[in-house]
Amino acid sequence: MGFQTEKHSKKSKQRIWKDVSEALLTSRKNRPVVNLADISRNSSDGSRVLVPGKVLGLGTIDHKVTIAAYSFSKDARSKIKASGGTCLGIGEFMESTPSVKDVLLLG
Repeated sequence: MGFQTEKHSKKSKQRIWKDVSEALLTSRKNRPVVNLADISRNSSDGSRVLVPGKVLGLGTIDHKVTIAAYSFSKDARSKIKASGGTCLGIGEFMESTPSVKDVLLLG
């Protein structure tokens, strides 16, 4: 995944993909871990959030967000879907998002 995002970074000339690539190419234990409470605090209804690591289910989320991450815990995925949000893999998000102007990078 890290090499795909690096390649996409060069092709699209968007710095965010370079940052994601660097995070994904580190060892698994050094990848960012973000809780739903952090996402809820830093986002608003309709936000798009990118996490180059794992999303955990600690906390609650009460608004609809689209979250792309390397992986999700089972609890996080169910809470996001219950709030009306969407969970995507980074590859899916990369293909469906031509512009990252309003994307929030957490982690």
